[in-house]
Amino acid sequence: MRKITILVLALILVGMLIPAGFSTDSNVVITYGETTYANSDYKSFVDNFFVNQANVDVNNVGVKTITADQVNQISGGITGKYYNSNQILSSALVDLNDNADLKVSVDKSKITTITGDMYISALKSAGITKGHVYVTSPVQATGESALAGIMNSYEEVTDVEIPDSVKEAASDEIYTEAEIVDNSDVSPEELSQLVDEVKEQVSSDNITDHDTIVNIINNYVENNNINITNYDIENLADTIEQVQNVQGDVNYYKNQVSDILGDTSASGFSLDGIFDWIKSFLSGI
Repeated sequence: MRKITILVLALILVGMLIPAGFSTDSNVVITYGETTYANSDYKSFVDNFFVNQANVDVNNVGVKTITADQVNQISGGITGKYYNSNQILSSALVDLNDNADLKVSVDKSKITTITGDMYISALKSAGITKGHVYVTSPVQATGESALAGIMNSYEEVTDVEIPDSVKEAASDEIYTEAEIVDNSDVSPEELSQLVDEVKEQVSSDNITDHDTIVNIINNYVENNNINITNYDIENLADTIEQVQNVQGDVNYYKNQVSDILGDTSASGFSLDGIFDWIKSFLSGI
């Protein structure tokens, strides 16, 4: 009888410790483009994609809305391109429960320009190396604005801000690649491979000289028979140089989130131990 009384008290204690809304998964965040969030049909389309692809309950995850103002804070200074509130369509889900490596799943039927590899490259430039990201849009969109939402999601989940200099460098990488794909015959896959190879060499040799980066890109372009203009090469060199120059800020951010991304199970408090104890207790009754 005494054991049962203790067990009842334990169950009451567990009930007190579980906060209202406990079913919400704090390691999953959806960022909706404000245009999508304001349109019930658009939002429903996006939600269905996330449910089917990520196997999540969209009613029990964190939600953020990315506005044109937020996107313009980054894009305006990079490309001079400004978006209206009815143009922010791309939406993203970030799942840090799946954090063995960085993966990006893109709805290719809707995201027309930015590929999964481009997102991965830009996110790694920002020091993000773990999690599973899903990107879609209710109608066709380039996918450029989704990067702001993805980085915002990581900030929400980890409660650590990404330095502005790092956001700008990662965003510049995405915008530059999108511009080159739109204005040349190079495929997104070829361009993404080019950027990754050059960034790896620049990082390995700690190169910050613009002309040296241009030469590395030229060598790669010639060896792989890639058709892009000198203007594109100069822009890529600027972008990669910027990424290399913010490595100090990237490393600072990575150090801040390393423990969180290495263990997303929580905040120091877990019910697993209590439930294990209850199960072992019951087996002894």
